[in-house]
Amino acid sequence: MLVFVTLAFVRVARAQDSPPQTSPPSTSASPLIPSLESPGSVRPSAAPKALQEFSLPKNAGQQWVEYDIRPFTKNVKGIDKPQQWLVDWILRETGSDAWFQEPFGVLNSDKETLRVYHTPEMQKKVAAIYEKFVNGTSEPQIFGLRIITISNPNWRSRAFGLMRSVPSDSAGVSAWLMPKENGAIFLAQLRERSDARELQAVEIPLYNGQLQHMEQLRSRNYLKEFVRNPAVAFPPYQPVTDEIREGFKLQVSPLLSLDGRSADLLLQCEIDQVERLNSVKIDLPLSPNQVQSVQIEVPQVVSWRLRERFVWPTDQVLLLSCGVVATPSGPVDNTLVGNPPTLFGLNRIIPPVGQRNDALLWIEYKGTASNHLSAPAPTGQTPQGTNPQQASNPLSRGRY
Repeated sequence: MLVFVTLAFVRVARAQDSPPQTSPPSTSASPLIPSLESPGSVRPSAAPKALQEFSLPKNAGQQWVEYDIRPFTKNVKGIDKPQQWLVDWILRETGSDAWFQEPFGVLNSDKETLRVYHTPEMQKKVAAIYEKFVNGTSEPQIFGLRIITISNPNWRSRAFGLMRSVPSDSAGVSAWLMPKENGAIFLAQLRERSDARELQAVEIPLYNGQLQHMEQLRSRNYLKEFVRNPAVAFPPYQPVTDEIREGFKLQVSPLLSLDGRSADLLLQCEIDQVERLNSVKIDLPLSPNQVQSVQIEVPQVVSWRLRERFVWPTDQVLLLSCGVVATPSGPVDNTLVGNPPTLFGLNRIIPPVGQRNDALLWIEYKGTASNHLSAPAPTGQTPQGTNPQQASNPLSRGRY
């Protein structure tokens, strides 16, 4: 891979040379606010006073550094505020507490300049992330994602020798790495199983560090309760309905190293499913000696959350076992998430009733977008529909 290095200019000012002084308007007296105990009176407030002159705290040797991010932002087309990706990755690397506790720090960015005021140690962490954005690859990269479900988790018996485990922080989630050659053998093993199904396969073009949102949601209405009807005498009660949005949400943000040999990946996944609606009988009083029996519905909801950050070699496949999710079977559904299969096969992941299968998430780096002429340009929009390559493959038939 050829990596074109762009020289970035960084301006550093030490703590004793604070940023340009500003002169906010001063107040001649402390502002007055109403007293909470006596609304009719006022008392001096404890609000901060506007100062004519001030300097940033420098008790920890903080430095004011301005990073030129134009070499990065000028290459991102059609996406608003790409500098937010850089800020988000800095917060992931340093932690948000570092900017809201002692020592005093500042993190701010526009489309041209990233401004950081913090200790030299923190500036080194920021510079390492900054360099990946500015001096790293500027071309969109292709990441392949597959969702596979298997009804029996004994697939691990044959695949054990093909992969090695890596740490995972989420409860119930297992992660493995395997060379792409072993990945081809693994997929061949799944093709021999009648209980293995590929729900969806997509190729996502992403700029370096871009956060991509993908989701498929649908509304499930249910009868929540009955309330008295004050407007008319009949009917004395009126039903109240509510809705629950169930479905699949996925967030992906990859950050490649300078040489492109490794990728730092943020992966966040959420699944909410109405497993069933439980009917409950209640009696509505009509008169002192008369009641009306009705039924309301109490939703039984199953939720699953995954938030992980992995660093893995780009010449290998990252495989996650997401534990147990809903079975991919279910009746025909012609709604938004019904047939034909939608993104990640949501209509087959979330059926009306809750059977469970082992779910796998396959993530593979496939190189630059220029090597995939059919790949669309990355945008900030949520992808919709199926992968054209999978739809034209008659050998898949929705399973391995």
